Amino acid sequence: MKRLFLALGACLLVFHGAGLAASSIYFSEPITSTQKVSAAADPRGYRIDAARSIYEAYAPRIYKGRLPPLIHAVVVIETTVDGSGRARDVRVVRGPSHAPDVTEAVVQMIRRVSLPATANASGFKFTEIWLVTKDGRFQLDALTEGQN
Repeated sequence: MKRLFLALGACLLVFHGAGLAASSIYFSEPITSTQKVSAAADPRGYRIDAARSIYEAYAPRIYKGRLPPLIHAVVVIETTVDGSGRARDVRVVRGPSHAPDVTEAVVQMIRRVSLPATANASGFKFTEIWLVTKDGRFQLDALTEGQN
């Protein structure tokens, strides 16, 4: 009987954990907009265009001004996009061990946002650093305003 309750408890934790990112304060649905086309010829230029697109889609979540000296989480993400701007692969390079919900929320936000189509038919691979505060607002390294 004890094993049955342990198994049931484990199942509940698994199913509850799967919805963690969606119920987190770190996650929100993007504001829909028309897809833009990036004229960037290299991944560095595309990274800036993608960051602008993310800022537009998640405008209420952007931290305005300089970040505080201590931020809640730093998430490094490598994203591969195809020519149409769809995120084909989102890989976590580094995530905070103390806040796995932030990492999952960032991955989901990237997957749901409409990134710019590329001038390069094969797409680009770029790395972005997400700087996330305790209240769920963020800045991207490509467009950050700095830190106090």
